[in-house]
Amino acid sequence: MTKIFQCFDDQSDPATCAPRLKLLREELARRSLDGFIVPRSDEHQGEYVPKRAERLAWLTAFTGSAGAAVVLADKAAIFVDGRYTLQVRQQTDTALFEPRDLVEEGPGRWLESAARGTIGYDPWLHTASAVEALKASVAKAGATLVACESNPIDAVWADQPEGPLARATVQANNLTGEAAEAKRTRLAETAKAKGAEALVLTMPDSICWLLNIRGDDVPHTPFALSFAILNGDGSTDLFLDERKTTPELIQHLGNSVRLRPPSEFAPALDDLKGKAVAVDPGTAASAIFDRLTAAGATVVRLADPCQLAKATKNPIEIEGMRKAHIRDGIAMAKFLSWLSREAPKGALTEISAAQRLEAIRKESEYLTDLSFDSISATREHAAIPHYRVTHTTNLPLNLNEIYLIDSGGQYPDGTTDITRTVIVGTPTPEMKDRFTRVLKGHIALATAKFPEGTTGHALDSLARRPLWEVGLDYDHGTGHGVGAYLSVHEGPQNISKRPVPQALKAGMIVSNEPGYYKAGEYGIRIENLIVVRQAAEPGERKMLEFETITLAPIDLDLVEPLLLTDEETNWLNAYHERVRETLERLVDDETRAWLDHATRLI
Repeated sequence: MTKIFQCFDDQSDPATCAPRLKLLREELARRSLDGFIVPRSDEHQGEYVPKRAERLAWLTAFTGSAGAAVVLADKAAIFVDGRYTLQVRQQTDTALFEPRDLVEEGPGRWLESAARGTIGYDPWLHTASAVEALKASVAKAGATLVACESNPIDAVWADQPEGPLARATVQANNLTGEAAEAKRTRLAETAKAKGAEALVLTMPDSICWLLNIRGDDVPHTPFALSFAILNGDGSTDLFLDERKTTPELIQHLGNSVRLRPPSEFAPALDDLKGKAVAVDPGTAASAIFDRLTAAGATVVRLADPCQLAKATKNPIEIEGMRKAHIRDGIAMAKFLSWLSREAPKGALTEISAAQRLEAIRKESEYLTDLSFDSISATREHAAIPHYRVTHTTNLPLNLNEIYLIDSGGQYPDGTTDITRTVIVGTPTPEMKDRFTRVLKGHIALATAKFPEGTTGHALDSLARRPLWEVGLDYDHGTGHGVGAYLSVHEGPQNISKRPVPQALKAGMIVSNEPGYYKAGEYGIRIENLIVVRQAAEPGERKMLEFETITLAPIDLDLVEPLLLTDEETNWLNAYHERVRETLERLVDDETRAWLDHATRLI
């Protein structure tokens, strides 16, 4: 395997903000616009976007995976969530872009008082729901929101990259557990039951799942960027650049999937005149709704049914995920064993540690990529939940300091995501207290039993309670969905303070990752992936529970046993016994000796 996954170049330079902001404002003046909204998104509204769509990063130098900016004639603001409050101040010229809270305020509320005149937006980069909310906010300020025919950033971004053209591949039925034809028929029936004669699909994970295809168009996520229209008879129009196709792919798609160039997608929407067409207002671009309405179609606002079907994995997909996690567990055991020997010598850095883990993962013949840029962080960097190490920020791993590594792999049968926090040397009593409280929250969620129909929001406080008891908390979600060789972050389910209405269902896979972050000093997170399944003892009601599928030791040197209950101690011992029994025959002698100690009884 020759592909290099990890990139440590610092592509963020606050000095670029001023000239680029000037260019954009000049372009807005030429278009008679008083402002412009810049989301961090592409036409498919995905978390991971191709380089061509990194408009927010080009303008502001902020490289986080979520955010937005608003540029007015006399001021500008950048909006990020709790994961990036420190990062945005390091990367962006805050004299030009005022950092604001994406969740509590967002561009909409900020514009309610700041908007003046005419504010532009790219209708392909905002969902219909987002545009409706923005229009209401701008109107409160007495201003007007208008759709731009072309993106003004594209007009001034001189060296904007071309769009991706990676080859799309076939995902075999023995990995997906269901043929694409059966999925198309099933989802077409779902749409018809909601009164729709056709379903417009824009999310790349939905399309890849539905058609059993994968790609390489965005970093670390096997997406083939495309649009699709699923018709009432199950036939599908797939708008995919023919340069991404192969004879194998065309044969796999068959006669019921018509391959068409992306340039025909908008005209194809016009051809739906007179039909009831389902589109997801929460994920599909506003431009699609505008086009369908103008063409005379009846728009049925419907949550993308592929998302729930995809998230509720079948037994073959779950078994594939288990196998992927065994491979990943081998890599993590080898890495943590190596780290325990090398880190105390004082020669390791955040970059060299991440490079070593990547090299170990690449020893598996099945690995196709990392599932995201590894978060390799020590000391104050570990207090930044989504820190990304660069050559500029690279810190050494020192004695008596915490090191956090959040990483994952993409395998043809599964996607992994794991965080381990370890101590290099001896922890302070405070470190052990905080780590153990995070562990208690992790165990509380891992062992939860709950009735069918329960949302992740209802379970979120289980993981936070041990921290809340002493006045502590963390500013990110406790769990996100994970795809089966798709995105490491998927919906519609999650576990967080945010009241997402989707109930957890058997077959869903979510992360379990409570944390604690002391700004400027250290950070802690313990993350495993867990599968929702039917409870072994359901009781009077149908009950669900979790199965932990991640396999890697939790650092016992950071655990304060006196803070654990007997039940929590038993869970930790049983988990470590399973890790040891699963991995010990699959690793080398040196790693096996370390594994035996790392999974000792407490």
